[in-house]
Amino acid sequence: MTQTMDTPVRPVRRSVPALALLTLVGGLVLAATPTQDASAATAPPAPLLTTADTTWKYLDDNTDPGTPENLLSWTQPAYDASAWKSAKGSFGAKGGKLAAVGPHTPTTLLTQYIEGTTTDVPTFFFRSTFEFDADTAAELEKVVGNVVYDDGLVVYVNGAKVAGFHDERVTSTTTNLQYAGSGASDPVAASFDLDPEALLDGTNTIAVALYQDRASSSDVYFDLTSLTPVAEDAPVVVAPPTRVILTPTETPETSQSISWLAGSEADTTGQVEIRPASGGATRTLRAYAAGAVNGNAKQHFSVTVPGLKPATEYSYRVGVPGAWTGWKTFGTADPAETDFSFIYYGDAQIGLDSTWPKVVAQAQATAPDAIGSVHAGDLIDSASNETQWVNWFKGMENAAATSNVMAAPGNHEYSGDKKLAAWKANFEYPLNNPTTETVGELAQLAVGDTPVARQYAAYFAHWSEFAAETVYFTDYQGMRFITINATRDTAFLTPDALPACTGTDCPQAKVAELWTQFQAAWLDTVLTESPSKWNVVTFHQPVYSTSSGRDEPVLRKYWVPVFQEHDIDLVMMGHDHTYARGYNDEDRTDTEGVTDGPVYIVSNSGAKHYDLAAPDKNVWTNNGATQVLRGEKITTYQVVDVTADTLTYKSYIAEKVAGASTDLPVGAVYDEFTVTKRDDGTKWVTEAGVAVPSEVTFTTQPAAAVTVESGKNVTISSTAVSTSTATPAPRVAYQWQTAAAGTDAWTDIAGATSKNLLLKKVSATTDQHRYRVVATAGKSSTTSAVSTVTVAKAPTTLKLAASSLRTGAKPRVTANASVAGTVEVTVVSGMFVTTTSVPVAKGVTTTVTLPQSLPFGVSGATVQVTATLTPTDSVELAGTTAGFTTTIG
Repeated sequence: MTQTMDTPVRPVRRSVPALALLTLVGGLVLAATPTQDASAATAPPAPLLTTADTTWKYLDDNTDPGTPENLLSWTQPAYDASAWKSAKGSFGAKGGKLAAVGPHTPTTLLTQYIEGTTTDVPTFFFRSTFEFDADTAAELEKVVGNVVYDDGLVVYVNGAKVAGFHDERVTSTTTNLQYAGSGASDPVAASFDLDPEALLDGTNTIAVALYQDRASSSDVYFDLTSLTPVAEDAPVVVAPPTRVILTPTETPETSQSISWLAGSEADTTGQVEIRPASGGATRTLRAYAAGAVNGNAKQHFSVTVPGLKPATEYSYRVGVPGAWTGWKTFGTADPAETDFSFIYYGDAQIGLDSTWPKVVAQAQATAPDAIGSVHAGDLIDSASNETQWVNWFKGMENAAATSNVMAAPGNHEYSGDKKLAAWKANFEYPLNNPTTETVGELAQLAVGDTPVARQYAAYFAHWSEFAAETVYFTDYQGMRFITINATRDTAFLTPDALPACTGTDCPQAKVAELWTQFQAAWLDTVLTESPSKWNVVTFHQPVYSTSSGRDEPVLRKYWVPVFQEHDIDLVMMGHDHTYARGYNDEDRTDTEGVTDGPVYIVSNSGAKHYDLAAPDKNVWTNNGATQVLRGEKITTYQVVDVTADTLTYKSYIAEKVAGASTDLPVGAVYDEFTVTKRDDGTKWVTEAGVAVPSEVTFTTQPAAAVTVESGKNVTISSTAVSTSTATPAPRVAYQWQTAAAGTDAWTDIAGATSKNLLLKKVSATTDQHRYRVVATAGKSSTTSAVSTVTVAKAPTTLKLAASSLRTGAKPRVTANASVAGTVEVTVVSGMFVTTTSVPVAKGVTTTVTLPQSLPFGVSGATVQVTATLTPTDSVELAGTTAGFTTTIG
């Protein structure tokens, strides 16, 4: 049984408007697969031109082939180009040499520079011919030409312009030699259509003008890969989608986002079919259109599948009926499981059709069961270049379709695409980005109706949308993966309608810094509220730069304090095309090879390489950080294995070039460390081969109860030892704490940092508290048993003596007390009793006269005299008694 479910278009995300199908279609045209048996179909018409079979006449000496009377005479069939050079394509140059131009390597070298200079030739000219049978024109729908160019291009057939690409600046009426083009980093693929009815019967002339964007352009490239007739009755070709990619949701145990590129320009809808891999009902969900970008008329689609079961394998395919991809499999997160691995890539950017697929293949072979990968930006070199996106996805083809991709945008994701249209079309990420509700007190800057507040509000509102799918987090099996956006170009960050504001308080003067602060406030919230034991962050430009001439003080100012305060586990970065790994100096311990804070890493996973900074300009050491390892001219990938208590990080060498800073071979482990974190928060980062410090334990616990006399000193003893296997073992530190009886509000006792606690001149208030000690070795700590102190009142003395005991007279006695207080004296003789109380001073003999006289006639009788001392400080001092027996005189 199949269950069908429609997924509504997401109301928050702004999709890129779809482009209408035009006669000129920019972007790479991908091969498609016919739905019917190819053996039964009519063979398609042969190409009229191909790179391999076509010889071109070309002019690359900075001369104008036109005439003042007719600038385009060189495009006419009758033009004599016999003096031009002759060769087969492709054509190009890089820095004046025959070298790779982006992902393409030309066959024939063009003379890039004007003779005797390093100024680029502005325009190159090409001519060739092809044969066409006009009798077949009625059988054809069109003739399609495919070109790859850098930087601008105009195509002519038999003297008429039939296509122009980035030729807006080709406006001169006096010369053909002019600069034009897009300035894109790499060659761009495009296609154009010819009307078969407009072609000549027999020989046709095709001419091409190739333009440099500027006099200092670094490269040039041209290739007309094919010119192919398309039959009127050609079988309908139905192609399955490409660029299938899984991206995480905020709840990866019960949902999954899937995105793809349509197989055909005609596909205006998309669907996903999904079912348990073990068997069961198939659900069909409708995707929403995420846009068509970069001149490629094919639509991008995305869907988020809800209602999945944790720890379950699912099979899925995407497309439309009749044009489905093959079935792919992924697994949802298992909340009960702690062990998994993930891959960390630095910049791919350059070598997307050569280095990048090899790096991914090696990483997948090393970690075949990885739950996904994090990417630290600059996936491509120019976001407007469809060829580069095709190559990036081709390298990730299987990995992206079966495991989650968590990518951060780099500065090159904005190259030619200032609104990140390609990024947001290709990827679907959680919409938990910063807003005024998640940036804490910073949001107060946008409150009010002043010009300053209104401008803050406009920026914050713009960024809340701008940050969508570039700043996000997801929690996976005890790890919070966080992605932030380090690019700070004000052109990207400024809203279209910015309220006016003047003065130094206006945010417009500090946009780049404020954007960084905006994310820092969000990051603080996200880390404070994180339920995960492990927290890692990925972004592009590093807080501690590694390559020569680079530094990011604004990122360091706002982000490093947050990383340090929350003791984030891994900080994964890119951008510098070198490798480095280290720590903030405040996390150094007494043990070599052991630190206890965040690990900062810069990685490079592509073919672009920079030089390391000189030692005296090392951004790390100049800003309170230490590089454990740094390297250049190497390409790496990283695998992180996660368990309940450890992260094991290994960096592998995937490729080396001349000047590599290591002799290790490709495939070797280049860098390695382990993060160990216990449930109590104790964390150690240990180098390979260094033992993890063990816990601290008590060998002597405090006495459970201690009794001491008020006013005396008492010592509570305790001894703990570090059981660390590190050498030397960390020193044990002590901190005594106290809490009122009946509470657990423990507070540190100032200065009580020895293994023994000395309480001086204890008082009765000591009786109302409990005591314990926390022993710490590095970040390993343990708490002792609780000790109570019972304080006994201090003893006192009372001396009592007769002064006068005669019949018929009031009894008198003397009292001498060791403390001030009250003495109650009682005299008893037979039935006679008299009592009085008098105050006494400390150590002073006081005569006490009782109120009643001894009766007559009792001379010689026995009399008992007793006295009770009640100290004035009855809280701290114990009372006492005294007495004697005598006879009446």
